[in-house]
Amino acid sequence: MNDLRVGIGTDRHPFVEGRKLILAGVEINSSVGLLGHSDGDALCHSLIDSLLGAVCLGDIGQYFPETDEWKDASSIFLLEKIIDMIRDQGWEVVNIDTIVTCGRIRLSDYRDDMIKNLSKIMNIPEQRISVKFKSANGLGFESQDGVSVLTICLLRGPSSRNS
Repeated sequence: MNDLRVGIGTDRHPFVEGRKLILAGVEINSSVGLLGHSDGDALCHSLIDSLLGAVCLGDIGQYFPETDEWKDASSIFLLEKIIDMIRDQGWEVVNIDTIVTCGRIRLSDYRDDMIKNLSKIMNIPEQRISVKFKSANGLGFESQDGVSVLTICLLRGPSSRNS
């Protein structure tokens, strides 16, 4: 029987002037971007942590620390590295479900592009990727100051009797 694993990841980044806003590798038309050591793509960071969590391999900071090597790195590139690593261990991504909370910028117009981009990068059908948006209803950090993302993934692994 195949091993099924669920992972959960979360990330938050504040808005800053002078940076591009990138989510799921898609550039969003905005006057602000997300502060971060890499490109600040909170959706990719949340997804990476969910994938790593599902296979009990730690978190994004263990693989991509805040060093010069990863300064301004493309989060899509980081995601590709993690996908390659877990695939090499025999894991397959079954599906992804993510929620992006942001009250300041309307993101729903970018949903299809985000799903297409993630599908291509992860080599899974678009029908297995859910990207949802919440406005925060004027409450908290996400209402005007930044973005938070919550991601859950399901992975199917090799048969294992001892895990």
